[in-house]
Amino acid sequence: MDFKQHITGVILGLAMMPAQAALNVFACEPEWADLVRALVPNADIHTATAARQDPHYIEARPSLIAAMRRADLAVCTGASLEAGWLPALISRASNRDIQPGKPGLFFATEQVTLHQPHDHVDRSMGDVHPEGDPHVHLDPQRVPEIVDALADRLIELAPDHSNMIRLRQLQWQVRWKLSTAQWQEAAANLKGMPIAVQHATFGYLLRWLGVDAAIDLEPKPGLPPSAAHLRKVLSDPSLQTAKLVLIATYQDERPARWLSEQTGLPVEVLPGTVTDEAGTDSLANLISHIIERLQQYQEESPPEVGSHG
Repeated sequence: MDFKQHITGVILGLAMMPAQAALNVFACEPEWADLVRALVPNADIHTATAARQDPHYIEARPSLIAAMRRADLAVCTGASLEAGWLPALISRASNRDIQPGKPGLFFATEQVTLHQPHDHVDRSMGDVHPEGDPHVHLDPQRVPEIVDALADRLIELAPDHSNMIRLRQLQWQVRWKLSTAQWQEAAANLKGMPIAVQHATFGYLLRWLGVDAAIDLEPKPGLPPSAAHLRKVLSDPSLQTAKLVLIATYQDERPARWLSEQTGLPVEVLPGTVTDEAGTDSLANLISHIIERLQQYQEESPPEVGSHG
């Protein structure tokens, strides 16, 4: 059987699957809602955060408590990303199936090895996650591992869905491999591209692309850029070759805009997660969009750095 025949069989198999009761899924961030939907398209999914919200800091409001209480599965990032609100939400929801150590609570970061884990963390280091950088959802290499683990967990909770989930898992993996090959080809000219960032939201993808994000507007992880730190950034020789300042939609644009005024560097504001808008409405589309935007700047010459006064 050739590749096309195999995929055709997968699609026909999906079409023949009987309708089954929908799973209730609580997704802490939109990226996990997207992956759950790819595996269980008829799932009833409630997403706690959106692209314009900082996932580190949200309120455990009554609607979230109610959604957590009726969920069969909660899919979250973990690695302390939601430490400020998820424990309280779990406690107030009192869902006995969604508790630490229970199958109903799935942490994506526990399925992969994280970048930059720390043996020792204290407040002087800023908002550092001891487990490592939790923003794994933009890593083309780690996401497939998470999807495989998520499929296993969904089947554990809903064995009647196993055939459908396995077929969807295969479909997703094939699409992702094709996309990854396209990303590698499209991003070949991005290797070594110098940029400035604010926080590690895009860190995994930038490392995979070979983009040099040596300049960070944050003095320490999670701390807002101070005027003193921005002046220090302004005197950094690396800024002379930077192509742009990249920030996420949920971040305060003012520090990046100030730096832009001083240097002429363009500011690119991109969603750090899946949105409801065309072009960024799935994890694969989001990565494609980020790469396309970065490519626009690689074709341009860096501006001359203006006065530091």
